[in-house]
Amino acid sequence: MIEDLIQKLIAAAVTQHASDIYVLPHETGYQIRLRTALALVIWQTVTLAVGMQIMTYFKFHANMAVSERRRPQVGALTWSGPVPVELRFSTVGDYANQESLVIRVIYPYAATRAAYLVPPQQGQLVSLAQRRGLMLFAGPTGAGKTTTMYTTASGLAQSAVVLTVEDPVEIKESRFIQLQVNEPAGMSYDALIKVGLRHRPDAFIIGEIRDQQTAQAAVRAALSGHLVMSTVHAQTAVGTVSRLADLGVAPSQLRQVLTAACYQRLIPKQDGTPAVLLDIVTDSSLWQATVTPTERWRETLENAAATQIISAATAAKFRAG
Repeated sequence: MIEDLIQKLIAAAVTQHASDIYVLPHETGYQIRLRTALALVIWQTVTLAVGMQIMTYFKFHANMAVSERRRPQVGALTWSGPVPVELRFSTVGDYANQESLVIRVIYPYAATRAAYLVPPQQGQLVSLAQRRGLMLFAGPTGAGKTTTMYTTASGLAQSAVVLTVEDPVEIKESRFIQLQVNEPAGMSYDALIKVGLRHRPDAFIIGEIRDQQTAQAAVRAALSGHLVMSTVHAQTAVGTVSRLADLGVAPSQLRQVLTAACYQRLIPKQDGTPAVLLDIVTDSSLWQATVTPTERWRETLENAAATQIISAATAAKFRAG
């Protein structure tokens, strides 16, 4: 039965802590791949009929249009099991009318905390969070930025009100007030940040600064004395500064509020588990234009390779960020 295959697929993804599941057209059938911290691996190749059944099953349970196979669709589903996970779906048909499916797997908060390649970095983030202001995180999708922000903010939740604005909410945390973006309903990042300010939180987590309105709202919240943590598209920690400038934030305002900028990756260790590595830039170093990570980042990778925590190939792969 197709349900048995899907149960095995999700179980395999969770066991390998895969971040994504791909169901892609392949020759005369479909190939199912899992993206882990180490690699993109083939899990199984199935027939065309089975591949379509897998997509139909997920689309039905995620309230997506089952009969629509060309236009892009998105959906979401909570998957119960020994380790409950949130699934985010994206489907689209190609030029040959063959549909593909990608599933983002979002794990419970406690299960997503990875070790730090440099353990003191976790404490450094907590210390920076005490200063309030704006903390920015950059890095590719799946680098664990949201988990890092939640981990940092969770230390404040005992004595502070933490409010998150996300699209969608990725990690469920009962101690936080969690708001979810809904553009058709007029609930944009900008609008929800304004609503959040009326709730008088001590700290904000903003899922992503993606436009001028969100950037200005995040800076206003930080100027009013809140801790604001958010992600932004940039290739380095210092690159977050120019990115916010591109979004219309005045340099004078940014200098007032920017506490730290961090670039993050998940580095695969020799034992097969991932470790968080951050390039944390603060104070005057924030205003030194550069297109590469700091020397500290490169030295950390070299030391980890020398002590055989990671391979030399891994060190070389992540040297540029």
